[in-house]
Amino acid sequence: MSIKMLHTCIRVMDLEKSLEFYKNALGLIETRRKDFPEHKFTLVYLSDKEGGYELELTYNYNPEKPYDLGNGFSHIAIGHPDIESLRDKHIALGYEVTDLKGLPGEAPHYYFVTDPDGYKVEVIRS
Repeated sequence: MSIKMLHTCIRVMDLEKSLEFYKNALGLIETRRKDFPEHKFTLVYLSDKEGGYELELTYNYNPEKPYDLGNGFSHIAIGHPDIESLRDKHIALGYEVTDLKGLPGEAPHYYFVTDPDGYKVEVIRS
């Protein structure tokens, strides 16, 4: 039996702000949406242009307080060939962005940008 990764779910406080980040800052596209007004939540699935693995944004209507991100989950990772230009774009859009980083003994080849809910996205040169 072969296993296929399908999606990762994160809960968001403001669906429109999160969609703006993932669409405009990272170039993801909305692949599908499921609204459940009677249960007070909406699911929005995003992917890259090639499709496949998805990020699921779960928006619970009228959340009372921000979600506790905990310390077990670390980050989502994406690849891009020109991380310097993308990093400059993220800075211009006003997002929290780290310096370029590299693992010990390696040249810088990644950085992190933070989404509106505090989730970290690692951008790796690909």
